[in-house]
Amino acid sequence: MVGWSRGHTVTKRAGNRRSALFLLAAGGVSLGAFAVPLLVSPLKWAKRLRWRLPEDTDLAVYLGRSLGAVAVALSLGALWAARDPWRYRVVFQMAAVATALLAGVHVRGAIERKQPWTETAEIPFWVAMAIGAIACYPQEPEEQAPQDTHRSP
Repeated sequence: MVGWSRGHTVTKRAGNRRSALFLLAAGGVSLGAFAVPLLVSPLKWAKRLRWRLPEDTDLAVYLGRSLGAVAVALSLGALWAARDPWRYRVVFQMAAVATALLAGVHVRGAIERKQPWTETAEIPFWVAMAIGAIACYPQEPEEQAPQDTHRSP
């Protein structure tokens, strides 16, 4: 086992290092690109992505902040889970489902032509995130036999 702060561990298995790196990258990118901007300033985020803003923005602000809060929680959960991917493997399942659903939302918006091109351009990203969550699913750590500290003569 490779030590981590406060007694938490990450196994030496290559699959779990890959799992941890996926969670760190996905959590960090999501936090910076989507979660915090939506939570702090949803209309500024929407303008950057070329959305037309309605006259009455109260609902848009409320929904944007709500989505941002959920995204912050999921992103922080991914960063936390990177410390021990096997123990927190449910994060991979949630990430796969959430990103697959987000891909579907973006596909529907593209088909209905009810979103700016920037949202349609995100479809490959969300598909890749869903595939990544599945492909990087952690492996169960191998049991290690306790080492005998007493030697027989």
